[in-house]
Amino acid sequence: MLLQREIFYRTIVHFKTFLFIHFMTKFSPSKTTPFLVISLLGIAAILISSFILITGNSASQALQGWVNLLWIPLIVLLLFIDRLFVKKFGTKKVNKIQVYLFGVIILLFILNWLRLSIQ
Repeated sequence: MLLQREIFYRTIVHFKTFLFIHFMTKFSPSKTTPFLVISLLGIAAILISSFILITGNSASQALQGWVNLLWIPLIVLLLFIDRLFVKKFGTKKVNKIQVYLFGVIILLFILNWLRLSIQ
C-alpha cells in the first residue's frame, strides 16, 4: 500500500513538472500577445474574486460569485482564438492587429468621455 502511494505521488510530481515545462515552451515570451496576458489575468481575477464572494457571509454574495464564474468560458474562447491565430499567422502579425484593436478601443473611450463631458 505504501509503495502504491509513493508511486502515485511521484507520478503526480513528474506530471506537474512536465506540464510546467510544456507551458513554458508553449507560452514563451516570443509567443505572448496582449490578449494572452489579459486573458490569463482575467481568469485569475475572476477565480480569486469568485472564491472570495462564494465563501462570503451572505447568499447574494455567493450567488454573485457563481455568476462571475460564467465569464470564464468567454475568456477561454478568446484565449483559444488568440492561440489559433498565433499558430496560423505568427506572433508579429497578431500583435500588430491586437495593438490596433486596443488603440481603437482607447480612442472610443476618449470620444465617449468627451461626449459625456460636453453634455
